[in-house]
Amino acid sequence: MKTKVLFVCIHNSARSQMAEAFMNRYRGDEYEAQSAGLEPGTLNPLVVEAMAEEGIDLAHAQTKSVAEMIERGEQFDHIITVCDETSAERCPVFPGSGSRVHWGFPDPSQFQGTHAEKLAAVREVRDAIAQRVHEWCEEKSVTPHQ
Repeated sequence: MKTKVLFVCIHNSARSQMAEAFMNRYRGDEYEAQSAGLEPGTLNPLVVEAMAEEGIDLAHAQTKSVAEMIERGEQFDHIITVCDETSAERCPVFPGSGSRVHWGFPDPSQFQGTHAEKLAAVREVRDAIAQRVHEWCEEKSVTPHQ
């Protein structure tokens, strides 16, 4: 049985989607990752573009609601919030018995500048999320029952 992980953010339009995709890519044999948001929005097109550069197609991904998952009675072994530090107080809490961790990442929807500048900033967040997912999975492999 796979370990269930939920990545949660405000809109489920960028960071949580990237984390879900990377975990399913890196460790889909061990983990079942999903993502959701407090106020599901529209998937960020810069995120779709940046993830496509990594061979991950999010073009048809749908944003999902924390409330819908709660209503369905979904349970997760690990809940990881990925909101930025300034929005951490708004970052949703998912009920249940799973362990809770917070990873703060900047919000791509707040990036300013030209398309190229914003895409470069999204790439930085993408790469930081990929690294953190990889590190977390490695930590769990060493200590699988935590």
